Amino acid sequence: MTTSTTSESPAARPLLDLHALVVAVRRRRRLWCSLALLGLLIGVSVAVVLPPPPTAVTKVLVAHQGDQPNDTGTLIRTDVALLTTTRIAGKALQALKSPHKPEDFMQDYRGSGLTNNLLQIDVTGTSDAQAVARAKALADAFVADHVRRIRDAANAEARALLDQRDRMRGELAKVNEAIGGRSPEGDPKASASVESLFARRALLNSRIADFDQRAAEARTSTPKLIAGTQIVDDPRAVQHSLPKAAAINAAIGLVLGLAIGLALAAVGSVVADRPVLRREIAANLGASVIAELPRAPRLSARLWQRKRTRAARERLTATLARTVRDCAEPVSLLELGCARTASVIALDAGRALAAEGAMTIIDALPGQELANSRQQPGDPTVVSGERAAALPHQARRLGVGSVAPGTAWTDLQYLGSQTVLVVRAGHGSAAWLHTVARQLADQRIPVIGVVLIDPDPRDRTDGTLWDGLLTALRGHHERLPRPNETGQLRTERPSMPAARVPDSDQEAR
Repeated sequence: MTTSTTSESPAARPLLDLHALVVAVRRRRRLWCSLALLGLLIGVSVAVVLPPPPTAVTKVLVAHQGDQPNDTGTLIRTDVALLTTTRIAGKALQALKSPHKPEDFMQDYRGSGLTNNLLQIDVTGTSDAQAVARAKALADAFVADHVRRIRDAANAEARALLDQRDRMRGELAKVNEAIGGRSPEGDPKASASVESLFARRALLNSRIADFDQRAAEARTSTPKLIAGTQIVDDPRAVQHSLPKAAAINAAIGLVLGLAIGLALAAVGSVVADRPVLRREIAANLGASVIAELPRAPRLSARLWQRKRTRAARERLTATLARTVRDCAEPVSLLELGCARTASVIALDAGRALAAEGAMTIIDALPGQELANSRQQPGDPTVVSGERAAALPHQARRLGVGSVAPGTAWTDLQYLGSQTVLVVRAGHGSAAWLHTVARQLADQRIPVIGVVLIDPDPRDRTDGTLWDGLLTALRGHHERLPRPNETGQLRTERPSMPAARVPDSDQEAR
């Protein structure tokens, strides 16, 4: 049996084959399409079943004493944080005469800074009227609290300045008293002291006038800030459009479902490690892909697709019939993941060969669909796998079996001395394909080739093992005669060392 794999160097085989990954994800399109559709339906359902609560919105213009053109939004973020405090929430609830707790009410509204001086307040309620009333009370409470804080800050600054002025006035009174107690006539030292007192009095008068001016400015700037803080957009109810909300939620659900589906398909493909490309299947089985059969067309398939599938099936039937006819020893079909397709292929090949003479099909498939099916005129004889050993060796026969997990490997030799593997792309893992190749090598059952079922239509890889033994249909090695159980001579392949089948992908690399 040919069990050699393509001699690719480790550097030539990437750790993650993007081509194989894309093909595997595309073959799992049912998964990610279903999840995308599920996300879309969930989004629409959420919009219908859980509509947004009645909401009111209002906008407040906030004036700050420290406003600067290059402000990064620190002041408006402070206002947003102050809005979500129990003091303002409690004032709003008092205005509404509501028994709710401020902590609970804070969960029903939120503030956001649109600009450095424009604050938007969104409030929810049980109805549009209640939401509008809550927004009005909340905006009024915030404006009143902001005005109170501005006034308190201005009054505190003015009091501090006036206190400094009164202290300066006290010092000025002492200086005036010292100046009044000096006589106009005196020595030069006394004259110098009087001049310093006059200079001190002038400085104190200047500072007193400065403090008076600053205190006045602190009081006069407050009305400007108070007038600049006001509600510029009266509270109004926000109208919710159900179709718009459903469309937005559906789009979000579709994107999320598609992303999750693609991620699951990609992770599942990498973890499962199920070869899909011709190149990978041929390398893991150690045999070339000699034929392909597309998936059976659905009822809704186009006419040209059905014709193409029918033509491919006819070519496959002719190829298998020629193979069985030219082989001196029995040939078997061993399926992996496509028992029904293998039975149909075997029956078609048996009908083609039955027209030339007696033909027997050995059905060793699980369930024995062929052996239990109704025979039609022109069909070959179908027997169960238990009767395979009783058939004479000269009888032309075609065995049909399985290499799925749980296969009795020692019984495969009764189905045929050579085999054609019928494998569905993406069904078996790489480890199981290695197991099949090794078990067939141990049973000394050569693999003529692989018939790939449901291949990827965009697969352009080569499924031929160019460096392997020539066991494809274009030429078999002649076998040396050896006696069989009945004493007759059988042809045997010349003694050739079989290549070792790797146990894993890492060993193959």
